[in-house]
Amino acid sequence: MKIAVTYENGQIFQHFGHTEQFKLYDIENGKIVKEQVIFTMGSGHGALAGFLSMNKVDTLVCGGIGGGAQNALMQAGIKLYGGVSGSADDAVRALLSGTLNFAPDVKCSHHEHGEAHNCGSHSCGSHGCH
Repeated sequence: MKIAVTYENGQIFQHFGHTEQFKLYDIENGKIVKEQVIFTMGSGHGALAGFLSMNKVDTLVCGGIGGGAQNALMQAGIKLYGGVSGSADDAVRALLSGTLNFAPDVKCSHHEHGEAHNCGSHSCGSHGCH
């Protein structure tokens, strides 16, 4: 199992589509065996799902995330635990112990702007998704 957490200064970064770093955790037999921080190189919403998939991630812990990105993750086979805040390390330990407090219906509210598009297919940079 490989878990990714949106990451900034030890904390869970709260906007998936704008995350610049993920902390990756390799899990074997329910224990963390390797940790590393990787940079996204500026990928946007939908591209981040591909970035995670390329890094063999099967589980994501994050804060806010829009519907398009959720769909992209689902299509990539990545399980989502959204609406989480606080320490990245603590969140992963809680996930492994079955005590992670997350929001199964998390939505990133800034994506409810009424435009007919799918944020999973572009970077959302040109029309004010911030």
